Amino acid sequence: MTNQLFSYIGQQHGFSIKNFSPVGGGSINRVYCLYSDSQKYLIKINDRNAFPGMFAAEAEGLNTIRRTRTIAVPEVVLQGDFEDESFLMLEWIENKRPTAKGSELLGKQLANMHQTTAGLFGSMADNYMGSLKQSNRSHPTWSNFFAEERLKPMINIALYNNLINNDDIDNFDYLYEHLPDLFEEENPSLIHGDLWSGNYLVSADDRPYLIDPAIAYGHREFDIAMTTLFGGFSSEFYEAYQYHFPLQNGWQHRIDLWNLYPLLVHLNLFGLSYLGQVRDCLKQYL
Repeated sequence: MTNQLFSYIGQQHGFSIKNFSPVGGGSINRVYCLYSDSQKYLIKINDRNAFPGMFAAEAEGLNTIRRTRTIAVPEVVLQGDFEDESFLMLEWIENKRPTAKGSELLGKQLANMHQTTAGLFGSMADNYMGSLKQSNRSHPTWSNFFAEERLKPMINIALYNNLINNDDIDNFDYLYEHLPDLFEEENPSLIHGDLWSGNYLVSADDRPYLIDPAIAYGHREFDIAMTTLFGGFSSEFYEAYQYHFPLQNGWQHRIDLWNLYPLLVHLNLFGLSYLGQVRDCLKQYL
């Protein structure tokens, strides 16, 4: 099917595809480097029936970030469907290991992006977090949005799949009730939503790029918390962010609170090995 898709792209959109080679892209998508006469492109392909609208949402996320003019993203070249497959074709970014200069610029530009605001939390079309659908219905407060559109849907999936028990449910119910007391509300910020080290690149000229967004208007501490979950962000990144858009006092004590959501996503995607982390994070706020 891959050859037929590339032929379709060439015929329908006027691209001269000379060759292609697979690149690493995770478990959801098949990812290739496409070679034309003079350029390279990255193309992601998946099952349009299994993940309806995933690439349309990703393209919109990239374009939303691009419109802020704060931080780079790969250009969306093409997005569409062919028979049972969906595809997203992007600008190819030659990247390297992040330097101190690139990390500092990433912190500065993420701080600038977080100053893009909206009237309500959520405030955009639904999208995906990994392979799981993510609701972005609007709410007037982050506490409502985080509980209703982030935690509760993941808890419902985990309960359906027998990954949590009644004690866990009771503890999360307690958290929902007391969540507004655990932090100070801020204006909604445009957040990447899935900001781990695999979702940014630094180009050969030290320019940072965000990739694979799961955007919403949310609390900016959510993005910062997720950068700590798997590592990969340097001290230069955090220092630059704090210089350009200082976080509220005590943000370090809320890292595990916001990381409950990505940990629940991992619980639902990868199983019980993440349950201990979920419980350890949760008990700090009970």
